[in-house]
Amino acid sequence: MKKTYVIEVDCANCANLMEDAANKTAGVANAVVNFMTQKMTVEFEEGADEKKTMKAVLKACRKVEPDCEIEF
Repeated sequence: MKKTYVIEVDCANCANLMEDAANKTAGVANAVVNFMTQKMTVEFEEGADEKKTMKAVLKACRKVEPDCEIEF
């Protein structure tokens, strides 16, 4: 399953770091962050719980960018 989320990130470098953090999160098969559109597209691993996975993604991204937001 693939879903797109609206995000809030301050700079392109932070967006790249958030993308790396999201891709290392359990349950994520692939994540792409687009700084220009302020969106994150996440492809979930088979059987992954979307809400639980996205909470983990947000936690990982906040280690990179403490004030980032992901609307899910």
